Amino acid sequence: MLERYQASAGGRLPDMKLLLANPRGFCAGVDRAIEIVERAIELFGAPIYVRHEVVHNVHVVSRLRQLGAIFVDELDQVPDGATVVYSAHGVSNAVEQEGVRRGLNVFDATCPLVTKVHMEVSRYGRDGREVVLIGHRDHPEVEGTMGRFDDTHGGRMYLVEDVAGAEQLAVRDPDSLAFVTQTTLSVDDTAMIVDVLRKRFPRLASPRREDICYATQNRQDAVKALLRQCDLLLVIGSKTSSNSNRLRELAERLAVPGYLIDDATQLQRDWLDNKNVIGLTAGASAPESLVQGVVEKLCEWGAEPPQNLAGREERVVFSLPRTLR
Repeated sequence: MLERYQASAGGRLPDMKLLLANPRGFCAGVDRAIEIVERAIELFGAPIYVRHEVVHNVHVVSRLRQLGAIFVDELDQVPDGATVVYSAHGVSNAVEQEGVRRGLNVFDATCPLVTKVHMEVSRYGRDGREVVLIGHRDHPEVEGTMGRFDDTHGGRMYLVEDVAGAEQLAVRDPDSLAFVTQTTLSVDDTAMIVDVLRKRFPRLASPRREDICYATQNRQDAVKALLRQCDLLLVIGSKTSSNSNRLRELAERLAVPGYLIDDATQLQRDWLDNKNVIGLTAGASAPESLVQGVVEKLCEWGAEPPQNLAGREERVVFSLPRTLR
């Protein structure tokens, strides 16, 4: 066991190890969404409009604003004839139809894994099934997914946020019930919710493939491995980022202090008091430059050079829309 230390004000932090989770940071869907905005500005000139934050990270959004992106909440804030990008979180049928009706020059940056969930929901709606969406109310991905369900065939869609909601859920036709999930949820929380639903509704149909995306799963697995070795976890990501919040919550469950920070400026020295091993990761919408900024600050304070932990290699790449290549 490393010798314990106490960080003195302004002093160095001897013997503090720094472990980096792998994988961490940008996923393929985030890379694609950002590149779509950049290419649209390059090809059509500034300004271009983006419905909602293209990804949930304050630094990414700020940089794209500087390039000429204008972020709006709804399409009625977009001038006629303008170029607009839909965020990685996806949009409802109504938003998509509004863009077509107004003749906007639309580029859809919806993550392909979110699109997969949209297709499942659309198919269930056409079949007249009852559908449970496991997700967080008011998250843009949930709003878009709920808006993909067509209830004209007699089906109905329900939102369940937690185990209590699953226990209280009342449906019309339990024999025709299926579920889908938001892509950025806690894997463990979702499994508990699904267990409750399966016990209550034995004929519950599952997605053909897991809805929680590979990047969310991989980053949570990497943090679980990291938490076995550290006594403090730092997660780089914005408070609006669902997947970043889920990473911090993993530390909370294991009674390890964990903090969600946007960048190195939010580090607090007293967090490091009596800590031997600092674990560092980043949510799927946080750029690696922010990780390196935190590493530099910790090393300035006396941390040892960082060690990159082994992790699952990610080779997923999503192509741009043909008109932007």
